[in-house]
Amino acid sequence: MIGTLRKSTAKLPCADSNCLSRHQVARETVHGANLALRQVKCDACIEENQVCKCDNSGIKVMVETNDIDQQASGANSSFLHAVLNMSGMLIGLGQLSTPYALENGGWSSVFLLLGLGVICAYSSHLLGKCLERNPKSQSYADIGDNAFGRKGRVLAATLIYLEIFMALVSYTISLHDNLSTVFLGTQLKLPGTNLSASQLITAIAVLIALPSLWLRDLSSISFLSSGGILMSLVIFISVVCTAIFGGVKANHSIPVLQVKKIPAISGLYIFGYAGHIVFPNLYKAMKDPSKFTKVSIVSFASVTALYTALAFLGAKLFGPQVNPQITLSLPQHHFVTKIALWATVLTPMTKYALEFAPFAIQLEHNLPDSLSSRMKLIIRGCVGSVLLLVILSLALSVPYFEHVLSLTGSLVSTGICMVLPCAFYIKLSWPQITKPILILNLSLIAFGSLLGVVGTISSAKLLIKSILRAHST
Repeated sequence: MIGTLRKSTAKLPCADSNCLSRHQVARETVHGANLALRQVKCDACIEENQVCKCDNSGIKVMVETNDIDQQASGANSSFLHAVLNMSGMLIGLGQLSTPYALENGGWSSVFLLLGLGVICAYSSHLLGKCLERNPKSQSYADIGDNAFGRKGRVLAATLIYLEIFMALVSYTISLHDNLSTVFLGTQLKLPGTNLSASQLITAIAVLIALPSLWLRDLSSISFLSSGGILMSLVIFISVVCTAIFGGVKANHSIPVLQVKKIPAISGLYIFGYAGHIVFPNLYKAMKDPSKFTKVSIVSFASVTALYTALAFLGAKLFGPQVNPQITLSLPQHHFVTKIALWATVLTPMTKYALEFAPFAIQLEHNLPDSLSSRMKLIIRGCVGSVLLLVILSLALSVPYFEHVLSLTGSLVSTGICMVLPCAFYIKLSWPQITKPILILNLSLIAFGSLLGVVGTISSAKLLIKSILRAHST
């Protein structure tokens, strides 16, 4: 998701979502990051006198009539394109940890993985129904606003930004771990610091990516982020090649069930399905939005099948020694492994600017109109640079990928993917909702809330224990 940071993460619409014009929806991309790219251009709605303006309070106002009809005319995403977009948004960091999650939870925990896939596909369907009821809605935050007013928008936006921030921390940890493997044995020292060689290499990589935060037009780097599905296939093929040609036998036994570890791994599973915050844009981009439910079913079924196959294959190949990132368990001398490692390294470096775009857009909109465009760009770049350095510091201070990713999934993604879509649907459909559907959605809200609370507590405890253990040695 994130990727992900999800899932992948470049998944976030502009907070003032009605700033979107008909040209700002995804068309024929194969990765959800390009959705965000088109939405990033809404930061020019003020600069270039596009179809909307945002007032000083940040409340959007429409300045174009027949907006819905024009958006409909610009929506030309086919069924296949929509499936590729949704699948690309779902696949991300989450897939790297599925073998680790299965090994720790036991093979029967696959039913949790499958169940969460079904639930998240259903909640995606609910978002489509919410948009169908209110065609003016453009984003996840808009749906929250329609359901619960300003409080709903604020809650949705808060979870969205928190998911982005935590996902970027996870991406940076992954960047550090994979760079450590790629440059294994490299000697590097910066006088006056206690940073290890791997930490210095990671800092250099982040500093290389930092100038991208100063870009308004991200088209120059968008092509790098359009390989989510390709990267996923490379990783899967790498694991398959290891099983066939790598001399590693898939003969490890997987425990049946380890109940105590289920709360922690549930966050890893749910993060793999995190992508709902951009699904409204996919819906709006479709030629035939009535097929959105079918798109959700096909996409989630495909991604779930990939996760399941990768989880079992990785767990059988490496057993208890499987790394939280499957790429780090692969034999390092294989050429295909090197490709997988570099793909995992390059992905975070292209995510920073795209993921920061919503923050930057909102920041510029909130700046006084008296400031020049150049000054706004300087402020935007400086704030983004500071935030990126904060993320780098956190990632190097808390380099525990599995615990941070699990915490992100339990604390944030559970609410975005499970709880809020059901709550939005109940509120918007209250006059017509049937009793069985009401009971179903209330049950999912209760289950999601329980899973989120228990998973957050479990992953937070494990994270704190790891930090304390590291400081005591």
